[in-house]
Amino acid sequence: MSKILSTQMSGLFQRIIQSEEEAIEETSRLLAQASIGQGNIYFACFDELQAIELNALYGAEPFTNLKTWSKDIPLTESDRVCLFTANSDNQKALSLAKNLYDSFIPFSVVSSEPKSDTNVLSELAYTYVSMKVRGGILPHPTNLGERVVIPHLMAGLFIYEAIKLNYDEMISDDDEL
Repeated sequence: MSKILSTQMSGLFQRIIQSEEEAIEETSRLLAQASIGQGNIYFACFDELQAIELNALYGAEPFTNLKTWSKDIPLTESDRVCLFTANSDNQKALSLAKNLYDSFIPFSVVSSEPKSDTNVLSELAYTYVSMKVRGGILPHPTNLGERVVIPHLMAGLFIYEAIKLNYDEMISDDDEL
């Protein structure tokens, strides 16, 4: 099963890069605007994706200019927010997105579903990256027809690292950071 998992994860990462590379670069650029413009960057991560913010804040290579997000933080137009949510119908993520949109604060979203006219988060966000996770990636070992291993966190961390690589390159020329 480990080899199948490895193959499936590799395939998922390839699908993300093949179809979302431009959106990842746009997201990196959006976040770099805050660093260059003296704003702050916040990651609003929901449910199991909160691990992404912890990694970005306290990991071996922290995300430059990232501040801890909470709903009580007063945001300005020079700040940028990146929302990470497993599902685009997450009510907390939707509420935050609507508030950011109404306050003219640019933000990006990383979520499972593809960008579409019916995906409200993708319509509100300045940039939108799909994790390409549609459900379980492995067949259940005993229940035929059922699938297991829903890799929202692994896909989200992969996208985070891709955003970070681009972001670090963009801000590396700015001596003031």
